Amino acid sequence: MSAKRLFVSIELPDSVTERLGELDPHLRGVRWLEPRQMHLTLAFLGNVPAETQKMFSEKLRAISWKSFFLPLTGLGTFPGKGWPKIIWIGVGTGHPHLFQLHKRVQEALLAVGLEPDLRSFHPHVTLARCRDVSAEAIRPFLKSHADFDAGMIHVESFCLNSSQLTPNGSIYTAELICQALR
Repeated sequence: MSAKRLFVSIELPDSVTERLGELDPHLRGVRWLEPRQMHLTLAFLGNVPAETQKMFSEKLRAISWKSFFLPLTGLGTFPGKGWPKIIWIGVGTGHPHLFQLHKRVQEALLAVGLEPDLRSFHPHVTLARCRDVSAEAIRPFLKSHADFDAGMIHVESFCLNSSQLTPNGSIYTAELICQALR
């Protein structure tokens, strides 16, 4: 059986991703993501065999959770110092519902024998990838958008996605959509 490159994410409304796409500063070395590629990652799994994906999907379906609102606000970079690799928008501070959902996804990973990400969870939406761009080159853009607010999103579902790498960027396919309780 073949393996798929998988991740679990919260998808964003088109109106929000289009607005985020319009932020592109068109700086050399900064590759802004297409709006359809923007999401908040809850877990990246890597290549997963089909049988494990099936078991993991069952665990995800069993997660019981309520919808919640999440702000998208403030731009930053990873790493925070030195040459940036990622430009992101954050989710404000301390969203217990988001962290609880992340924890449940990590527990589902463990339950099927997949490795959870042991790094601390820094929820964000990746906006761009940087190559050979100094922090000084990006600083004016970040400074002028430090308080950027993309508004609130209503999180009513999360997705298990497969990702196919292509020269033009990744192509995502929703393998499973898990809805919040009604």
